[in-house]
Amino acid sequence: MRMEPTLAASYQFCGKVAQREARNFHFAFRLLPRARRQSMYALYAFMRHTDDLADGSGSAEEKEAALRLWQTELDAALAAEPVAWPGLLALADTVSRWGISPSLLNEVIEGVSMDVQPRPFVSFDELVDYCYHVASVVGLCCIHIWGYRSDGGRAERLAEACGIALQLTNILRDVREDARNGRVYLPQDEMARFGVEPRELDADRPSRGLHDLLAFQAQRAVAYYEQARELVPLVDPVGRPVLQTIVGIYRALLDEIAQRDYNVLNIRVAVPTWRKAAIALRALPQRFLRQPIVQSPTLVP
Repeated sequence: MRMEPTLAASYQFCGKVAQREARNFHFAFRLLPRARRQSMYALYAFMRHTDDLADGSGSAEEKEAALRLWQTELDAALAAEPVAWPGLLALADTVSRWGISPSLLNEVIEGVSMDVQPRPFVSFDELVDYCYHVASVVGLCCIHIWGYRSDGGRAERLAEACGIALQLTNILRDVREDARNGRVYLPQDEMARFGVEPRELDADRPSRGLHDLLAFQAQRAVAYYEQARELVPLVDPVGRPVLQTIVGIYRALLDEIAQRDYNVLNIRVAVPTWRKAAIALRALPQRFLRQPIVQSPTLVP
C-alpha cells in the first residue's frame, strides 16, 4: 500500500497509539496483513482518543463541549477538509478504503457521551443500548476491515452480540473502579432482585448478593460469546485470527474472573501476557484454513 507522506505519517501516529495503549488488542492486530493492520490501528486510535475526551479532567460541560468539537473535526476529516488531530487522516482513509459507514463512528461518540454524565441503567435493555454504542458499533467497523459475508444481515447481528459480550466482561472486571467514578453499569432492577446496594460495589469483597449478581452477569456474557462463535465462518480467512484472538483473550479474562470466585473488588483481574500470546499463536493458522475450527471455550462455572 503506497501512501502520500502525510497519510503515511498519520498511520504511523495511529500505530504508535495502538502499540502504547492497546494491551488486549495489540496481539490480535499483529496477525493481520499490513494494510488491514494499519487500518485497525487507525480505528483503535480514534476510539482511544474519543474515550480519553470523556474520561479526562474537567467538568461535564467541558467534556461535552470537547466531544462536540471532536464530532465537528471528524466530519471535516471525512469531508477531506484539514484537521488538527494527527490520526484523522488515516481514519478517513480507512473509512473510505473498507466501506465503513460514518454513522458508526458518530454512534461511538454518542455512546462515549453517555459516560460524561453518569446515569443509572434501570434495566438490562438500557445497558444493551449502551453496550451497542460503545462496543457493538466497533465490531461492525472491524468486520469491514477484516472482510466478511453478511448472510442477510446475520454477520452484523453476530458482531453486535460479540461487542456486548466484550463490554459485559469489561463491566465485570471494573465494577469497583467504575463505582468509584460514579458509574454503575449493573442494571438497577437486577441489583434489587439480588439485594445489592450501590455501596457494596466499593467493599473489599463481594457480598453474597453481589457475588450471585456478578455470576449471573457472567453467564449472560457466556451466552453472547456463544452467539459470537457463529461469526467466525462469515469473516474472511484473513480476518479470522484477529477475531478469535480478541474473543479468546476476553473469554480468558471472564474465566479468570470466575476462577477468582468473582472477587473483582480488591484486585484488577488480568490475563497474563504469555496467555495472550498463546491465544494469538493458536488463532493464526485459521487464516490458511478453508473451514475455520471454532474451538469449544471453557465454560464459566
